[in-house]
Amino acid sequence: MVLALTLVGSVVALVALGLFVFGLRRRVIQRSGGTFDCSLRWNVPEKGDTSGKGWGYGIARYNGDRIEWFRVFSYALRPRRTLERSAIEVAGRRAPEGEEELALLSDAFILTCVHRGTRLELAMSEDALTGFLAWLEAAPPGQRVNVA
Repeated sequence: MVLALTLVGSVVALVALGLFVFGLRRRVIQRSGGTFDCSLRWNVPEKGDTSGKGWGYGIARYNGDRIEWFRVFSYALRPRRTLERSAIEVAGRRAPEGEEELALLSDAFILTCVHRGTRLELAMSEDALTGFLAWLEAAPPGQRVNVA
């Protein structure tokens, strides 16, 4: 009985520690400000895909002339993807369709982009989308920015 209680207590403590570390990691990422919830789908086919597959839920952070994207369900302190402002070309914007509505946050809009020849989609709230497009257009003089 004591062994079972010790084992259950240890499992509960490990789960609590894991959740605490997730929360601490998010606070560290958001510490510098300029973050927003953003789902990402990398290497999207040209014809588009509304199946809802391939989306990763994450946090994006502005860092100078880059956007750093972190997976939510990870312990890594380094970004999973980094997008340079000068290499982002916006190809279009749309509302989620089909099964995407279930895979994304309820108020999300999808922005289709090309970054260094790779098609990707970013899903974010309307406020975050407005801020992202303003950040793209606010590039320093001499930098090429393509916003559709």
